[in-house]
Amino acid sequence: MNAAARLVLSARKYEHVILLLRDLHWLLVPKRIEFKLAVLVFRCLHGTAPAHLADELRRVTDSDSRRQLRSASTSALVVPPTRRMTIGDRAFPVAGAHVWNALPSFVTDSATVATFKRHLKTYLFARSLS
Repeated sequence: MNAAARLVLSARKYEHVILLLRDLHWLLVPKRIEFKLAVLVFRCLHGTAPAHLADELRRVTDSDSRRQLRSASTSALVVPPTRRMTIGDRAFPVAGAHVWNALPSFVTDSATVATFKRHLKTYLFARSLS
């Protein structure tokens, strides 16, 4: 990705790549992974993703024991417990719930995928490169 940014902007080999990525409005790789994961979670919650993925996610409001919590009034997801940090935390239900719960409400309350992507990229870009 860094080499592509240098190629697109005709930059020299030793120019700082963060500035180039900011000019291109590209996300860094970890934030890009969060972006793709959050979009997949959004599609699961709105019924446009495969059913086997959507069945893995559960809202806090769907759980009887958590209905009285403050988080029940938000669009928060239940983070399933895991045994192993290295393998279990990388599973889609766990990683997706972590990313989704970390997003602000103006991002998660978007009505369409296009609006969600726009708000999400702006939010992640502001968090990572600014």
